[in-house]
Amino acid sequence: MAMSPTAMVARRALAAASQGSHEGGALPGVGVCMANAYMKMRAHSHDQPEFVPYPHLRIRTKPWPWGDGNHSLFHNSHTNPLPTGYEGPHH
Repeated sequence: MAMSPTAMVARRALAAASQGSHEGGALPGVGVCMANAYMKMRAHSHDQPEFVPYPHLRIRTKPWPWGDGNHSLFHNSHTNPLPTGYEGPHH
């Protein structure tokens, strides 16, 4: 099966590009991502949203097998409400 000259040139160019140096190429991207995350964190409101007890969310047919049975394994009291609402004041 013969390759067309255009396909051969493209294949060689891609093969040569994969052998190139990657020094320093990722650091500017990491810096931009860190700056973006920092700016979004500073602009983010840290208030909890109003709790709305939708009947189809947080259904407990049986208790969890750990703790008091109402908190999931990776429960975060600041972001995860219980079926009755948030646990307490957010600091």
